[in-house]
Amino acid sequence: MNESPISFFNMACSKIFSGELPELTNEIIQYFRKDFSTLYSCILVNRLWCRLAIPLLWENPFPISYSKNYHFIKIYLNKLNEDDKIKLNEYGFNYNLSPSSTLFNYPSFIKYLNTREVVFNIKSWIFNTLVDKNHDYELVNLIYGLLLKVFIENEGILDSFEVMSNLEYFNNITDLILQNLNFTYNIRKLKLKLDISCQNFTQFLKFLFTNCNSISTIVLSFHYISVYNRSSLVEKYLSQLIISQHNLKKISFEYNMIYNQFLALKNSNCSNTLNTIIFYFIDFKNIINILQEVFDQLNVLESIHIFYCNSLNSDFVQQIIKVIKPFKLRTLFMDEILHVESLQLFVQKISNWLENLEFKRSDTREYSESKQRLLEFIIKYCKKIRYFKTGTPDNNNIYQLIENNQHSINYINIEVDLFNDHTDLSDLSSSVLQNLGQILPSKLEYLCLGLCINTSDLEIFLKNSQNTFIKKLVISYKLYDEGDEVLFYIKKYIMKKERVKYLVFDNNDSNFELFTLKNEVNEFKLHNIIVKKFSDLYIINPYDFIINNYSQY
Repeated sequence: MNESPISFFNMACSKIFSGELPELTNEIIQYFRKDFSTLYSCILVNRLWCRLAIPLLWENPFPISYSKNYHFIKIYLNKLNEDDKIKLNEYGFNYNLSPSSTLFNYPSFIKYLNTREVVFNIKSWIFNTLVDKNHDYELVNLIYGLLLKVFIENEGILDSFEVMSNLEYFNNITDLILQNLNFTYNIRKLKLKLDISCQNFTQFLKFLFTNCNSISTIVLSFHYISVYNRSSLVEKYLSQLIISQHNLKKISFEYNMIYNQFLALKNSNCSNTLNTIIFYFIDFKNIINILQEVFDQLNVLESIHIFYCNSLNSDFVQQIIKVIKPFKLRTLFMDEILHVESLQLFVQKISNWLENLEFKRSDTREYSESKQRLLEFIIKYCKKIRYFKTGTPDNNNIYQLIENNQHSINYINIEVDLFNDHTDLSDLSSSVLQNLGQILPSKLEYLCLGLCINTSDLEIFLKNSQNTFIKKLVISYKLYDEGDEVLFYIKKYIMKKERVKYLVFDNNDSNFELFTLKNEVNEFKLHNIIVKKFSDLYIINPYDFIINNYSQY
């Protein structure tokens, strides 16, 4: 007689938890890579689960947090030799760094290293543990170098290396990096965000393009373009870094666009590998005349993102129109709107691809008029918008855009400037609440409303949107009437009808958050709604959200 599905499932689970299916167990634990609470629970299951979960917990221990838990630094320093421990003691370091009896070689698990995060954690640890802070810089510099030494000596191999600011510290560790190829030869993600006048920067770049040719993601973030004009060698080496890569899939240019670095894409090994290009706060005027020839050489480009860039003018549009291949612009965040009429051709070119659209919040008449005309083009040609942030909701076209993208739109953010006493805020907010509810799709992943609320308008919105289920609803508001029934309406139309999964309800006037009321939170929980803090649910950085979590490219 065949086993029932339930008994087979129970037997499979039993084998997984007992360690009889290690490959499958590993796949399951890998799924929890960034879920630290679950990984900590996995450690307690058995030896196999512990052995598989520990490396994931220790591959990236430095992300900035404010938990003041820096015990992991001491665990790393336990690996120092006696001479290095003596150096620490000379700075008044009174921790007992005796040989560790830990079960694992924790430094060997390091995979992700962000230099800014390392320095931040070291500084915070010193501030919270040492009485004598007179040697702050020297001690931070020493510990920084010793940690890197520990990682290298214990055969750590980086997958992601982000070199960010902190030049005074970076200069002092480059020798260690340059002398130890194994530590960085396998990096897949490289981010350079620092002043390139850094003393050892050219040596570091030469090391990278000579030894590391399997980088799949490069982020170039430089604020000061004048530095390039003084360093042709740096410019040459940055181009060589791009050209030398055999598996480059994503590249991001941030703040300054250098002609030769963009042109290097045309002549590099990546014409059949590069699928994503990101432009972030750059000015296209420096590369407008080569846009077409570069884009036409990229054979598998699937995703282009433009965030708050300048010079999106008629010259830019003409270059893009001439591109033979489809111009797959997925993201367009507008910081300025120039030559609206020429942008009509641009919108037609990108109409099949545009998914993420944002306008900055601006009260200028010129911007508002240009935005209205551009929205008309987008409404006419673009039907695949998934993420939409309106900027100031100052015209009715935003409702038409949402309605026209019913089958794709999933993230909507409509906010007025709640800290601005502009007299139109109440009218703008009232218009949103009266018009938005009836045109929302049946399901939304995320809706954020930052408005000056009149309670009667809020009731209209909640009534009109009763057929929409919103997974994450963020309401950040100011009251402009004397109504005290706001929470009553939220309970009546949202809680009792279980129309959301996660809820933020935040009053900017009184610094009140529903999350702080324990009894209310429990009442919502009984209706399967989890009340969250504003900071937990609000999309603070749309760039990171789209590139890291939302975009599928």
